[in-house]
Amino acid sequence: MAELAPMSPCAGLLPLRSGTVRLAEVDPGRITSLMPGPGQAAALDRALSETHGLGWPAPGQAILSQRGGVVWTGLDQAMLMGPAPDPALARHAALTDQSDAWAVADLSGGDGPEVLARLVPVDLRPQAFAEGATARTLLGHMTASITRTGPETLRIMVFRSMARTLVHDLHAAMDAVAARRGLDAGGPPR
Repeated sequence: MAELAPMSPCAGLLPLRSGTVRLAEVDPGRITSLMPGPGQAAALDRALSETHGLGWPAPGQAILSQRGGVVWTGLDQAMLMGPAPDPALARHAALTDQSDAWAVADLSGGDGPEVLARLVPVDLRPQAFAEGATARTLLGHMTASITRTGPETLRIMVFRSMARTLVHDLHAAMDAVAARRGLDAGGPPR
């Protein structure tokens, strides 16, 4: 009988570098969907603060720390990234483990926003999309969550089934930006 080994969504596809931009897979730890019940957002905010040192994010925001974060992903929904959820959170929200459902990658380097400008209908330049900002948007034809986690780093989440498409589309855009700048491109997309 064959032995199956777990693989990350982007195994064998990343990391990539082209010009000044690098794309690398990230292990975000556990990913848990948090959906507060009616009128429970304030109580969930307190519970997140008490149990994880985080809070409930405003729309378009992420609350990030060294231990993880809470990323807004839509109306009355956010993702707890990193730690397993404290059981106390279940009193205020529906919790769903999403760890195997997402491919997560960091696009880093000064030309990252220009790369994504070819694929995303959101202004991701630092002056318009500051650290801690997040957007649920389209990346090409895929639904994505994009969060600025650092001055030159954008964290991209897509459904696991779209990992290969994500890498292909970003690699092509990375190479196009590098070529336009006269820099060394990373080669043909996979």
